[in-house]
Amino acid sequence: MAILEALIGPIASIIDKVIPDKAARDKAKLELLQLQGSQELAEIQSRLSAIIAEANSADPWTSRARPSFLYVIYALLLWALPMGLIAAFRPDSAQAIAAGMNAYLSGLPEPLYALFGTGYLGYTAARQWGKISGSDK
Repeated sequence: MAILEALIGPIASIIDKVIPDKAARDKAKLELLQLQGSQELAEIQSRLSAIIAEANSADPWTSRARPSFLYVIYALLLWALPMGLIAAFRPDSAQAIAAGMNAYLSGLPEPLYALFGTGYLGYTAARQWGKISGSDK
């Protein structure tokens, strides 16, 4: 895919030099861009098909992995509400809890955060793809 993207510009400039007719030149460039678009579409479809296959898996551990991980993240975010109440009545305790949570989260490796982002975006894309294709009802 990167090779095709690297070739689009030089090929377009060659088309400018080789084809003298403006209409034919524009048509050739349009076909070149459509080729690029179809390659990108095929790549996106192949990536999403793997995600959809996992989401539709009969294995409950596979099909529920992404939603379960998201629920954990949502719980971490919602923990801010009771922390606000704790901070209102016992600021020193809230400070100690926050320092402990920060120390823990800082200790997690960076690839784990990248995995979360990829999983979240992949799950969202698969859900949207399923809704568009009608298979996710």
